[in-house]
Amino acid sequence: MKISTLALTTALTLAPLAAMAQNVDTNPADVKAGTYQVEPTHTRVLFAVSHMGFTTWYGNFTGASGSLTLDPKALGKTSFDITIPANSVSTTNTKLDGELNSPEWFDTAKYPTIEFKSEKLVRTGHDTALVTGELTFHGVTRPETLKVKFNASGINPITKQYTIGFNATGELKRSDFNQKTYVPLIGDDVTLIISAAFVQP
Repeated sequence: MKISTLALTTALTLAPLAAMAQNVDTNPADVKAGTYQVEPTHTRVLFAVSHMGFTTWYGNFTGASGSLTLDPKALGKTSFDITIPANSVSTTNTKLDGELNSPEWFDTAKYPTIEFKSEKLVRTGHDTALVTGELTFHGVTRPETLKVKFNASGINPITKQYTIGFNATGELKRSDFNQKTYVPLIGDDVTLIISAAFVQP
């Protein structure tokens, strides 16, 4: 009897979670065509760089904004832009965060935003694509390419908003953006990791 009661309780507990999972669609062809806005609360931008060759050092940006226009039947016309407040940088170390905001590093007072604007999308797989665009950082604008993977779409069970999510990665050299402090002691090669949620306004 105790086992049956436990099984019933478990089933009742998991049922709402299962219902939530059913709202998630991992087929990119099912995405609703339209224009979306970045959902900043669950959009994160991270960077990784070698720290003297001993470790990989990570940082994080929040508060992103931007838009996405997408039609799964016309992917070539996809466009998106994302703007990041440079002074939102966080490394979980207050002293380092202050240094990164200083003129020696990001100089966020002079260059308050980091921006990426797409120019071309090429599908590379069922749920992957290469997106080429212009990245503006530290007063310099250069072409960069992101590897993008579609995660899922569906109604967020908490906010009730139709949401689509992507992961993207990219590689750049910070010296290309006039950010050469401590190169090569602190690595020149930077990995970008973006997890982006978009919602219909």
